[in-house]
Amino acid sequence: MAGKLGSSSRPLRVAVVGAGPSGFYAAGALLQQKEIHVSIDIFDRLPTPYGLVRYGVAPDHQKIKSVTKVYERTVADSRVRYFGNVGLGEEISHDELKSHYDQIIYATGASSDKQLEIPGEELTGSFSATEFVAWYNGHPDFADRDFDLSVESVAVVGVGNVAMDVTRILAKSYAELAETDIADYALEKLRTSRVKRIHVVARRGPVQAKFTNPEIKELGELAEADVIIHLADLILDPASAASLESDRTAARNLETMQELAQRGATGKPKQIHFHFLRSPVELTGDVAVQSMRLEVNELHPTETGYIACDGIGSFETLDVGLVFRSIGYRSAPIPGVPFYEKWGIIPNEKGRVTATHKGEVVPGEYVVGWAKRGPTGVIGTNKPDAVETVQQMLADVQTIPPVADEKADPKAILALLQGRGVDYFTFEDWLKLETIENERGKAEGRPRVKFTSEAEMLAAVRVEG
Repeated sequence: MAGKLGSSSRPLRVAVVGAGPSGFYAAGALLQQKEIHVSIDIFDRLPTPYGLVRYGVAPDHQKIKSVTKVYERTVADSRVRYFGNVGLGEEISHDELKSHYDQIIYATGASSDKQLEIPGEELTGSFSATEFVAWYNGHPDFADRDFDLSVESVAVVGVGNVAMDVTRILAKSYAELAETDIADYALEKLRTSRVKRIHVVARRGPVQAKFTNPEIKELGELAEADVIIHLADLILDPASAASLESDRTAARNLETMQELAQRGATGKPKQIHFHFLRSPVELTGDVAVQSMRLEVNELHPTETGYIACDGIGSFETLDVGLVFRSIGYRSAPIPGVPFYEKWGIIPNEKGRVTATHKGEVVPGEYVVGWAKRGPTGVIGTNKPDAVETVQQMLADVQTIPPVADEKADPKAILALLQGRGVDYFTFEDWLKLETIENERGKAEGRPRVKFTSEAEMLAAVRVEG
């Protein structure tokens, strides 16, 4: 062996699978510690880095996207390389990663979504919010999706920030959207949208809504849409009222909703209707969605303090032609990597991957982000989460078996990919692509105009190079 694992002569070789926020925060935490010499390769299935920041953050929330400057500094470190367009299980196998890296970090996020599990969910016009968000953000896997925006009435099920993003994008004017980096095809489709009513459906009450205060405030500032909330829906049960004392966000949200309820309709061409204490129980229609049946709920506190809801046997119907569910997300299983189906995560103990839920630790394999803890928190939540995992990794360095020195050589993985003819994307390639996107955007007074096809991304950079 060339030297002790983690020494300058034999750095710890780490693979990070996934180039979203959690992957970059994990790489950054490894670079910041001083005890262990590291060499890090970040892989992503798409040519472009940044994951959720590029394909999940709403196009009209540009300030949030500025966090990528932090990630740029991480990958600028000589100890880090970026390999875009390299998918685990596609261009490289799980076993190959294990043979080339002493430790692997899975930062693959939560790309799947929860189902409503109601009759009619399979009808045309029933979608996950994930699909719509990825479509309007230009994700190559979703660029060919077709959403019928000729309907006048749409339902968005859920009251988290993603549900608010979907609602806002549907409600915004063309002029408002034209200032963003929304995908060109989505901008054109939304320009001709006939959607007039957006029904936001929440199974619990206004205090239990998961959106942040800026999200609900933004809805009240739209050029072409009024927010309709009935004041009667804001009368609280005792348990909800008591919970406000320890929940400042919920208290601010309630104040904002009260203001919006009092404002009511002002004559704008679109309306956003909130329906609290309602659960979808059926979607109906011959081939496509034509209506949604809702059951009225009532709240009751549980022994744990959680405020649950139950249906009371009273029903209502909304005439809608399009439904977006935003009720939670799950990670997708990775071949060869343990998966806990019940929670939709990679099973782990503080970031150490386990063979089963609460099972034995799998040496050398780790997880961060939503794949570790489920879809909770905001982008910044991933930073302490990644630090926790990295602490476990560093503690394990002296006990894990290192891979063979010849496989640990950084040139070895290059030889494997090149020998296989993989057209991988370096970070320099990404910076070239970003420059082109920014220049295209500048010509139109927009932050950027995105490439939405992997083939076009590769061609643009290869021609430019």
